[in-house]
Amino acid sequence: MAESSRPVLLPQNRKIRHLQGIFLRNLTFDRPRGKTIDDSAFKHSPGKVESLRENAQLHHSASSENLRPGSARRRSTNLGNATPIVRQKHLEASIDKRVADVFFSLHVEGEEEPVYISETGERSANFDFRFFELSRALDPSRVRRHQVTVKVWALKSGTWSLHLEEVVDLRRLNFLGSLIGTHFPPNCLVFHLVDGAYTLELPAKTFPPRQGAAQPTSSYNALMRLSNLEHSIQDALATQDMLKQQINDLISSHSDEHLQLTNAEDRLRLTNKYITTEQRMVRSSIQQIEQLDTSIAERRDMISQGRSLMEKTGREVDNAMDKLRNDKDQCLKLKDEIRGQRRRICEDLNTIFKIEPLPDGKPLQFQICGIHLPNAEAYGGGMLSGAQEDELSAALGHVALLTKHLELYLSVPLPYPITHCGSRSYITDNISILKDPIRDFPLYLPRGGSAAQFRFDYGWFILNKDIETLCTAQGLKVMDIRHTLPNLKYLLYVCSAGSDELPERKKGGVRGLRAGIMRSRGVACLPDDATLGSLASSRRGSVDSDVPVAGGNDLRRKMMGELGGQAEGEVDGLSQVGSLPFQEEFGKMTLRTKGMRERVG
Repeated sequence: MAESSRPVLLPQNRKIRHLQGIFLRNLTFDRPRGKTIDDSAFKHSPGKVESLRENAQLHHSASSENLRPGSARRRSTNLGNATPIVRQKHLEASIDKRVADVFFSLHVEGEEEPVYISETGERSANFDFRFFELSRALDPSRVRRHQVTVKVWALKSGTWSLHLEEVVDLRRLNFLGSLIGTHFPPNCLVFHLVDGAYTLELPAKTFPPRQGAAQPTSSYNALMRLSNLEHSIQDALATQDMLKQQINDLISSHSDEHLQLTNAEDRLRLTNKYITTEQRMVRSSIQQIEQLDTSIAERRDMISQGRSLMEKTGREVDNAMDKLRNDKDQCLKLKDEIRGQRRRICEDLNTIFKIEPLPDGKPLQFQICGIHLPNAEAYGGGMLSGAQEDELSAALGHVALLTKHLELYLSVPLPYPITHCGSRSYITDNISILKDPIRDFPLYLPRGGSAAQFRFDYGWFILNKDIETLCTAQGLKVMDIRHTLPNLKYLLYVCSAGSDELPERKKGGVRGLRAGIMRSRGVACLPDDATLGSLASSRRGSVDSDVPVAGGNDLRRKMMGELGGQAEGEVDGLSQVGSLPFQEEFGKMTLRTKGMRERVG
């Protein structure tokens, strides 16, 4: 802001709206004293009077010879030998005593809140705050006042406190003109108005009167003529307005009948137009009402139809719920009967295929139908005699037949289909990546060296995997799949266990099941009498009872030819046709190879 050499505003014309900024000079926190400190007050102090009373004694004067030279005066050398760090701390402490963070606020009488709050000046003793404009922040009645209250707030020792409060009358300010070379007293406030800097602490500067030439102006007569001319113009304008009003009143009092008729016709046309518009709107509303009535009637019909349909559906749902409850009860009853029949079948299978421990044998050594079958880990794969080979093949044939029956009666599809041919049974691996001619593995000791021996071992292994699948489906955990007969014995024992009595056999069930199996294999069935006769005359397990599966390799080739069109990996067709239509959940089956005999010879 440029500093002016002399004030422009008169003292009585200084208002709050002219205030533009405030500076603070020579900030100090020392309390002002009422008078200066000098020696005149020292002798009258209470401490000095008391000291004079105590030491009021007379002493003999001493000669110059007895006088000792006075000791050297102690000088303030506290910081003479101090380190730079101590000096720096002392300097910072002395500076902190004289500087602070400061801001000010302006208050006007009648306002509780401050009308302006300045920014905060940091660590200084002289503050030049930013300029402001109060004419926009306050209403005109406030900015026309002469008095304003200035409150200066200081931050000392981490606490804000009111440091200075002054009620300033702008009319009593003294003009400074320039701040350069001016010595300000402590805590001096400098006010910047539109014409320069003012303060209360310093006396006002005197300025010589301005010397200027007289300006030429009009004469008195010319000014009077202009005044008379202005009055004449004002009278003419007033007369013109009066004449306009009189003319308008005269026209309004003497209106023409033709004009009234024209106005009436215009109003009539406008009224007819409004009537036509309203009639059109009424017809449109009537059509809309008719459409709504038709729509409401249709909706009522649809609602009635929906209600009747809903009631009908509700009755059907009630009937279906009754039927569903009956079906559920029948299903539960049928499941109980199936479980009972399975228990009975497992009990019959346990009676037919007698799996008993060997007398005077090792633990976990069993025999089936009186034929000893060693466990897979006990079988060493060494040289066996012909009788021992036949015994082993016959035992595996019984195991294959029992496993096949359990697959059908328990409705558990086996991953490796079994084809029972007595002591020449074999098992098929449709899962592994093998060539089609070598997917059948024998369950009897073949002739052909180590390769044939390995095929026999693998066939026995996947037979044990089928037994493991049956056990897993019943929730049983197999500890060692190489224990063929112990696992079967355990499975039959669990499946035949129960507290209820075993149900009786239903008549005609076996004949129909056997006929269905024969038809699925493509074998012509004999009449009922012949079938009964053949079944009655043949012994179970003999050649006559195995007529459908006789033929060995020929029958096998025939069956493989029929199943050649099926996709690789499907379950065997006999298992699909002969299985019971009850698929229950069973445990997860793994294809791990642990349990296959690895030691050969």
